[in-house]
Amino acid sequence: MIRRLEQAIASRTGNRMITVFGGQTSRSLRVVWLLEEMGLPYRMRQVDLLADGEDAEFLSVNPGGFIPAIQDGGVTMVESVAIMEYLMARYGPTPLAPAPDHPTFPAYQQFLHLGEAGLATLMNIVIMCRHFAPETERQNWAAGQSLQWIDSRRKLVAQQLAHSTHLAGEAFTAADISVTYALGLGSRHCEILLSEAEEAYVARTTGRPAYQRALQRSQPVAAEA
Repeated sequence: MIRRLEQAIASRTGNRMITVFGGQTSRSLRVVWLLEEMGLPYRMRQVDLLADGEDAEFLSVNPGGFIPAIQDGGVTMVESVAIMEYLMARYGPTPLAPAPDHPTFPAYQQFLHLGEAGLATLMNIVIMCRHFAPETERQNWAAGQSLQWIDSRRKLVAQQLAHSTHLAGEAFTAADISVTYALGLGSRHCEILLSEAEEAYVARTTGRPAYQRALQRSQPVAAEA
């Protein structure tokens, strides 16, 4: 069974290697985690956005200068959730994405996008204010309002987890990758305190072997090995 799955994946990828630009705990972790869950071949190309000087190779792939980005043969894509949707559509079907006629599909779609549009994007404002703004701007109105909006959207996550193991029901999906990343980002960099239910949920999702492999592969030393 495993051998047939590997052969099917190889036939879909044409044995080519997907390149992921990013690394460490940036949003590229979502993409790498998905690749590990799907068993797709890839290589990491580390990008340090805080390094001195331009990364010409990376900027030729994404002139916008943000991560992640991928190259898959002649395809170049940016935006972590869009990349995830592309990979699942291109190399699926996969249980990580319920079919449109499946009862869990609406919740899956909602939380797949809420992880970025409703949570992580707002966290960018808080992170920039708290860590990069002038001292007098670090507790500004925009950061405080963003935290309130984040908390309001976390109520949707709490409501869903009150009656299901994962965000699209009992099965793990890409929506869990999306939201888990956002909750981790908020906990690490926005001083957001996760509830007991959120902590238990994150422990379940990040305890998956694919996540552990993705985290390891995303580190600079692992990526260069």
